[in-house]
Amino acid sequence: MTVMVASVIAAISMPMWVWAQSVDPVTPVVPTTQNNVKPPRVNDSDAPTTVEAEQMTGRPDRVINLDNDVDMTRGQTEIKSNKATYRIVENEAEAHGCVRMNRYGDKYTGDDLKLNMDSGQGFLTNPTYWFKANDGHGNAERIDFIDEDKSKIITGTYTTCPGTKPDWYIKSSTLDVDSGLGEGVAHNGILYFKSVPILGSPVLSFPLSNERQSGVLPPIIGSTNNGGFEFNLPYYFNIAPNRDLTLYPNIITQRGLQMGADARYMGDGYSGQTKVEFLPDDKLTKSNRYAVQSIHAQTLAPGWSMGWNVNFASDNSYPDDFSRSITQSSARVLNREFDLNYSGSFWSVAALASRYQLLQDFDANGNATLSRPYDRLPQVTVNAGKQDIYGFDWSVNAQYTRFRNSQYDSSTNTLLPLGGDRIYINPQLSYPIIRPGYFITPKIQLDATAYNISPNKAGIPNQPTLPTSADQTSLGNSYNRVLPTFSFDTGLIFERDAKFFGNQMTQTLEPRLFYVRTPYRDQSQFPLFDSGVADFNFAQIFTENRYSGHDRIGDANQLTAAVTSRFIEESGVERLRLGIGQRFYFTEPRVTLGGTTDTITSSRSDLLLMAGGQITQALGVDNTIQYSQSNNQWVRANSSIKWQPGPKKVINFSYQLDHNNVDPLLLDSKYLKQFDVSAQWPISRRWYGVGRVSYSLQEKTVGQSLLGLEYKADCWVFRVVGQRTPTSSTRSTTGIFVQLELNGLSSIGSNPIQALRSGVPGYQNVNQPDSFISR
Repeated sequence: MTVMVASVIAAISMPMWVWAQSVDPVTPVVPTTQNNVKPPRVNDSDAPTTVEAEQMTGRPDRVINLDNDVDMTRGQTEIKSNKATYRIVENEAEAHGCVRMNRYGDKYTGDDLKLNMDSGQGFLTNPTYWFKANDGHGNAERIDFIDEDKSKIITGTYTTCPGTKPDWYIKSSTLDVDSGLGEGVAHNGILYFKSVPILGSPVLSFPLSNERQSGVLPPIIGSTNNGGFEFNLPYYFNIAPNRDLTLYPNIITQRGLQMGADARYMGDGYSGQTKVEFLPDDKLTKSNRYAVQSIHAQTLAPGWSMGWNVNFASDNSYPDDFSRSITQSSARVLNREFDLNYSGSFWSVAALASRYQLLQDFDANGNATLSRPYDRLPQVTVNAGKQDIYGFDWSVNAQYTRFRNSQYDSSTNTLLPLGGDRIYINPQLSYPIIRPGYFITPKIQLDATAYNISPNKAGIPNQPTLPTSADQTSLGNSYNRVLPTFSFDTGLIFERDAKFFGNQMTQTLEPRLFYVRTPYRDQSQFPLFDSGVADFNFAQIFTENRYSGHDRIGDANQLTAAVTSRFIEESGVERLRLGIGQRFYFTEPRVTLGGTTDTITSSRSDLLLMAGGQITQALGVDNTIQYSQSNNQWVRANSSIKWQPGPKKVINFSYQLDHNNVDPLLLDSKYLKQFDVSAQWPISRRWYGVGRVSYSLQEKTVGQSLLGLEYKADCWVFRVVGQRTPTSSTRSTTGIFVQLELNGLSSIGSNPIQALRSGVPGYQNVNQPDSFISR
């Protein structure tokens, strides 16, 4: 509380407070009452001035006096009043009584007006005004027009709320308006909300349009269980149309002062962003805490490009202690890579250097739960290929990689290799035959791979990854593998007219067969640099290798059979999709990663079933089931339902079951079994509820959760959102977000919109016009 009071006092005493406008940090919302765009400025220097009235007197060559229903127009400026005087030589107008002026789309009313139609200089007494660009309006004692773009409002108010009694407004002694720059500056201004002053400053700036401008962004206010109360005061620099910088000092009561910077840039052929955070002498850890994130992409020359992605954190606990940091709480393996690429007419080459920082996670017993991936220093990949060369398609993929893993440098008892060199070449040749009702694609490929392994920490040559018999000897540190693979892919496509819930549809029936033959080669002593069991799904069962990466080439003598049926509208919307698929093994696969997790002992794979689609405009479903016929149980199941009957109304439900993979945050569980519910729904005319909860049926614990309320008034929105996020196997972060969004001005408080959008699929900002787009 002391920090909050001190911050408010400091804000009031600041020599300048600016509501800055930038793309990401602040996005002012134009009220829905604005229907038209402000017309573009037209040069009026040569436009004639026309005058109309019921009665005209005076000298036609010098001064004209106008009475009753006066109308004076020049270009995009129109003045109406009861009485007026027009001086022809000076091209100057004076209007009195019920003055109404439309000036470049902006509207003014008042008692007395004097305006030079050439220079735009003049004044208006006892005025009201309305700006077309953002629906801003107010009243004052007087407005002085300096030129066509600039004006000074004296002792006036400003708001974007409709009506004569706005919920919020700015009151100032003078208010400088520059419609050309889209900026207003209030001198000695005070911001009122519900007639209560909430902010004051000698100079208060705010945007009159969606254009960016430099200045202090609204403070970010929040609280977390790991840091306590937080007060963030960003300052935004609009350096150029293609460059900006945001500095954000962040007071964390339990830790200290954290400084941050976010720089963005883009140009002809390049773009990037760099973020830095630094907290000197953390009060709790007594250490310096910091994090860096930098991405860059650039075109060097025709065909040439380069880029980098660098991420770094000071310690393992950084994403836990700073859940809203640039590292993000879920990222515990931080990549640092640089790439250089060249693309030719039918070939390309990519060079990559990649290293990892592992932010280790520990279980309740203090045991490490994560393994560090191998670095790639370097990796060079060459791809080439052409299609329809006398009916043939050919391609060649080749790669050289030097792997290194520093994790094994400090492990004296491991027999895993420190790293090694791997090179492979994979030529492929196919002859696709594609016709309207069927397709046939025979294909042959060859995998040639060679390794040169670095000895382990103990200097022992490469050891088998599987237990071996006494007479089996190690391969040593240099070996190779050559394996051919033949595949045959064919399918039929039938169509017919059908009806789905009374609507005309096109129904398809698509049977497909996919045969693969790869001979067996003992690979038990080969290292595992980047390989794993590929996810078993409808896309993977139609691939030649059941492993990802390139350290294992699975032997195969198998046939995949699948049937898919779809109901498709004339517009292309897929209302229903049904599928069933299974893989049949003519010989039992023998290649494994090690252990029994991927051992296949049956003549057939698990059965894959799917059903989904956009059943109606409001209801969408997606279901995938992996069923083991031999064990008579579901191995995996993913089901989701999305009901979105209208704008700002959505309910999501998903269920996940997985006997193969264990949730890394639930290390003691045998399998994953959880459901997830999220929703956004109007509670009353102005109140909206939003929430999400993930619940583990195995552990009977709540995972990620979010609960919030939103109140939408005519010109402002108030949000309060509480969130709980697991950040490791034993820790979670809870925080509360509070936001007051003032339409056309800015937002005060921390921004929970990103949390709502990521936590609730289909969430719509209640401050935006109603819109509904079906999937």
